[in-house]
Amino acid sequence: MTDSSTSPPATPRVVIPIVAEQPDPAAKQARREELVSLYKKTEKIYAREVEGWFRNWRLVLIWVTQLVFYGTPWLSWNERQAVLFDLGTRRFYMFNLVLYPQDFIYLTALLVISAYGLFLFTTVAGRLWCGYACPQTVYTEMFMWIENKIEGNRAKRIKMDKAPWTFDKAWRKVAKHGAWISVALWTGYTFVGYFTPIRTLGAEFVSFGMGPWEIFWVLFYGFATYGNAGFMREQVCKYMCPYARFQSAMFDRDTLIISYDAKRGEPRGSRARKTDAQAMGQGDCIDCTLCVQVCPTGIDIRQGLQYECIGCAACIDVCDTVMDKMGTPRGLIRYATENAMDNGWGRKQMWSRVARPRVLIYSSILVIVVVAFLASLYARPPFRVDVVRDRGSLARIVDDGFVENVYRIQLMNASESVQKYRVGVEQLSQSTTNGGQDLVLGPAEARWVPIAVRVPPEVAARMGSGVHPFTVVVEQLRRGEQPQVDVREKSTFMVPR
Repeated sequence: MTDSSTSPPATPRVVIPIVAEQPDPAAKQARREELVSLYKKTEKIYAREVEGWFRNWRLVLIWVTQLVFYGTPWLSWNERQAVLFDLGTRRFYMFNLVLYPQDFIYLTALLVISAYGLFLFTTVAGRLWCGYACPQTVYTEMFMWIENKIEGNRAKRIKMDKAPWTFDKAWRKVAKHGAWISVALWTGYTFVGYFTPIRTLGAEFVSFGMGPWEIFWVLFYGFATYGNAGFMREQVCKYMCPYARFQSAMFDRDTLIISYDAKRGEPRGSRARKTDAQAMGQGDCIDCTLCVQVCPTGIDIRQGLQYECIGCAACIDVCDTVMDKMGTPRGLIRYATENAMDNGWGRKQMWSRVARPRVLIYSSILVIVVVAFLASLYARPPFRVDVVRDRGSLARIVDDGFVENVYRIQLMNASESVQKYRVGVEQLSQSTTNGGQDLVLGPAEARWVPIAVRVPPEVAARMGSGVHPFTVVVEQLRRGEQPQVDVREKSTFMVPR
């Protein structure tokens, strides 16, 4: 039994009344209608114009690439368009070359050469292609130039976009977009001009006779140019282009990249011109943010290497201009390697690291592929031959017991002059042919020719039933009926039981 006298006193229970808060209907409605965005709003980038050495090189490449693109379809060669990919007739003309769909291997070789060239240049000096020759960069530069000429510089464009609509703002916007659309449509027209003779395409446009596919591709390519260069701009480089994602696989610490010299530039801070930065405890960077204002992708290069950087070097040009005004040496932002920045190497030490294993491998493969491509192109015969067995009649016995096989031979004249050919066979004893000798083909003409190959009955008996290999020989004849070039294609001759 428990002694009640020694038990602890009971803890008193305190009851706190809870009064329910009456909700405010207006606040409740406001909370219900609150919209939470999961994505950060993209701010429009107003890139500042810049002058400098790298800017001039970029302008040179823009002029060169666009003169080639817009001008090539208007060149004539052998009374035709110099470069024409005629899908209707399945002929691809490139100056003196006439290619057929069977020559698709050459397109594959060009793609391989382009890929390894891109790998090599990226390993050595980063995104040179993106910064100077990529169509997205080129057309963005062209559209930005139009924008600057019509709407004004960066400060004026920012002020105009924030201001209410006026007549001045309206006509400038209309003029800008009109110029953009004109360039985009001309670009689409030129693109289609590589597949339809551009002069014929112009006549069809004037007479309202363009085909539906031609209209579609002019509008589609023009719309893509207008949208990518006029509106999406850096979004294409950041999110749509796969190259930005896998470029790091080709970078190493000896790759030339656009680098900010933090040891020299920090701590950054504004100061008057000709002021001694060391006396103020500051670096050479005056934190003017011009390197950010000129960047077409809107990044701050002072934060280090970023995948958004397209290597245009606009930040180098503007920073060198600022350094000249401040009386300090150029090169606060420059092309350098990570090893050079960390170890304080000079230009000679930095360039001595170019010939490293990765670069040598890419260079060797590129040289081998280019040499093989050129050698194959040089040794390419001036005509092509395809031999197809006639499926309707595999083998049959004709007059006097001769065994006959019928074939269809496709002859393709890859030159732009009239050529004469003679068809024969090898490795079939006492064989005869008919229907395919001494054929004349016009310039770049292709023709299917039926040919019957016969062997005497005694030869067929000696050969035995079954399939027997032989060779079809097509010779290109000179004026004196002498063979100049021959092409050999293997086939089989069937002897029935």
